[in-house]
Amino acid sequence: MPCIQPDLSQDYSDFIIRYFSFTQTALTFNSSAPGFSQGQTEESCFSVISSQYAVYHMPLAETLPLTLNRFSYPSIPKLYTLLDTSSMESSGILTAFAQPSLALRGRGTLIGIVDTGIDYRNPIFLGSDRSTRILGLWDQTEEGPGIITGNILEDIPYGREYTREEINRALEAEDPFSVVPSRDESGHGPLLAGIAAGNETDSASFTGAAPEAFLAVVKLKQAKQYLRDYYLIPSSSEAYQENDIMMGIKYLLLVARRHRLPLTILISLGTNMGSHEGTSPLARYLDTVSAFPGVVTVIAAGNETGYSHHYFGTVEADEEFEDVELRIASGEEGFTMEMWTQEPELFSVGFLSPTGELIGRIPNNTPMEQRITFLLEDTVIYLNYQVAEFETGSQLIVMRFVRPTPGIWRLRVYNSLYLKGAYHLWLPAHGFLSEDTFFLRPHPDTVITEPGNASLPITVGAYNHRSGGIYIHSSRGYTRLGRVKPDLAAPGVDVEIPSSSGLSPIRITGTSAAAAHAAGAAANLLSWAFRDGSFSYMNTSIAKAFLIRGAERNPVFTYPNREWGYGTLNLYNAFLRMRE
Repeated sequence: MPCIQPDLSQDYSDFIIRYFSFTQTALTFNSSAPGFSQGQTEESCFSVISSQYAVYHMPLAETLPLTLNRFSYPSIPKLYTLLDTSSMESSGILTAFAQPSLALRGRGTLIGIVDTGIDYRNPIFLGSDRSTRILGLWDQTEEGPGIITGNILEDIPYGREYTREEINRALEAEDPFSVVPSRDESGHGPLLAGIAAGNETDSASFTGAAPEAFLAVVKLKQAKQYLRDYYLIPSSSEAYQENDIMMGIKYLLLVARRHRLPLTILISLGTNMGSHEGTSPLARYLDTVSAFPGVVTVIAAGNETGYSHHYFGTVEADEEFEDVELRIASGEEGFTMEMWTQEPELFSVGFLSPTGELIGRIPNNTPMEQRITFLLEDTVIYLNYQVAEFETGSQLIVMRFVRPTPGIWRLRVYNSLYLKGAYHLWLPAHGFLSEDTFFLRPHPDTVITEPGNASLPITVGAYNHRSGGIYIHSSRGYTRLGRVKPDLAAPGVDVEIPSSSGLSPIRITGTSAAAAHAAGAAANLLSWAFRDGSFSYMNTSIAKAFLIRGAERNPVFTYPNREWGYGTLNLYNAFLRMRE
């Protein structure tokens, strides 16, 4: 049965699954793959994301305790966080605007943003006739009828949609929020929308990258409490569920189809959980969408460099084990750490606490979750071995630290096969963890957040367009198995947009701002491609190729590289390369 309330209810749990058969009235799940072991019950129901993915809802009482031996790794939604805390000239966007045949400014395209919402009152989101350029705003946080079309593939059974007409009525009202009550409390979403598609201001001191593009916006709801508890995410952290982001992408496709416009999708959220190879349900869904003609997807690379959240190690044949030193801050309530190996490697682990208590090698011969306690400490570690994770075949070891004793912990890593002996460890992303919890001997590379490791989307790092240097926290590649990411770098340091009040401008720094630049550039490419229909098959792969060819490359560096990808964004150069 389809659901309405379970998507919002704290009394239901959510699982991302693939299904193997589909009709208008029934959905049949394959319980053997993709890793969902529970059957349907009378009170369970589903929401469809696409022809491959659905969200399965179960009463929370039947779900808890949430463990990897009951529910497989891909089915439990990961939690994502926001990736941020003169630029258009550096991106070659204003130079392109100056050419009569290229001055399309995103006209006739749609930029879709899945984030924290938008301030629809800000004049930079209005057209020349003073009406809104927002064609649709879906607020997941509001109770409402959702979007019911009669087609199960298009239905969205929760939240509230506001149309362009409703937003225009709100703009004319004395109290706009009495007509359209959706607000952005974070400020992140409006900043991205402004950089990607804000109007030129009267003083000409600001313009977005595609100021005539239309907008479609998703305001994500916060993650449910049971998932926060499972991943041990602090209550103060903004966290968003993977399935809600996937539903947001579905909505953007629906708006683009409704208005028959080519679409640029901007995603500026990330997580350190996952294979770092783009195999999560969200990453695979983005790969599928990226292949559609008329769709370009752009993803922020993340801001993980410098936070010491990644460790890369090897256990050689002549070594019994390797100790990984981890400093845990005072007051850290808990966190989840993941260890990924390259198939067919096999490892097992032990622990040495700050007080010197040793938990010896724990055999990896059971899929059951193991609860590890200590004699002198209140710490509990929940350990799960996945000998072959479903999507990758790699071994995955998940460790959840509850009430960890502050100090220096040692994770003792034992090798079983002695092939290459290599493995990776990731702590949660910045924002989900105390800044004083980190690896003492971190590895600087392979810190692109998911879904930035997905194969087809354009993954964007950040640089300072004033100094020319890379942004200090811009996540470095490559992927775990060596695929080139990021693809490009774009301006992402102290980027300003005008506030809706017209007072002091708002600044943003990070790869979110960089991805917004690239999304606007992609919208301009789509505008050019669809102008006369001669390039109407443009998709993400083609747009990526054009932008990479046009990227500026410093002769000091070798390209591609882990910081800059293939170079810095330059839209005008991309058009020049086409001429060649």
